[in-house]
Amino acid sequence: MTIPRALLLVALILALAPAAAAQGAPEPRPLPLKIQPAGVESVSLAPAAGGGYAYRVLWRDGRRETLSPEAFAELLYTEYSGRRPLFAFLNITSPVGVAWVGLGLLGQVLFAGRMLVQWLASERSRRSVVPVAFWWMSLGGATLLVVYFIWRKDAVGVLGQATGWLIYIRNLSLIYRQRAPG
Repeated sequence: MTIPRALLLVALILALAPAAAAQGAPEPRPLPLKIQPAGVESVSLAPAAGGGYAYRVLWRDGRRETLSPEAFAELLYTEYSGRRPLFAFLNITSPVGVAWVGLGLLGQVLFAGRMLVQWLASERSRRSVVPVAFWWMSLGGATLLVVYFIWRKDAVGVLGQATGWLIYIRNLSLIYRQRAPG
């Protein structure tokens, strides 16, 4: 390509670029938020028509509402300032949340308790031992925790607990295959 052609191409690109930009960039997508007051299905933050930002609230009954930052702050303040201390401590907004947290705590007790079982078995044998109960408690605790983390929408917790499943199942299969006659 000769110099005049290259300059012509650059000039053409520079001339058309503002026209392409003027056609408009795609409208920004609303950002989903994890804050969910009682009765709310989802909340997202989006640019408002007149400038600034607005909160788009989808209520569980199907209503949709757009709130200013001040109105959303008032909704949150009203919701969270009146929470019972247990709900605030557990970061939940409904009685159903208590059941979910109970499930998560049970999973954690099973998962942590496996170490106590292993320690006691080793002390009894006077050598390091990993009893079958250890692997069953690992599998049960991890399963309950994965379910809990899915409810919490916590990808790190799900990945952290689910990756152990293969190890726990493999160890149990090795143990039971070894015990099987034949």
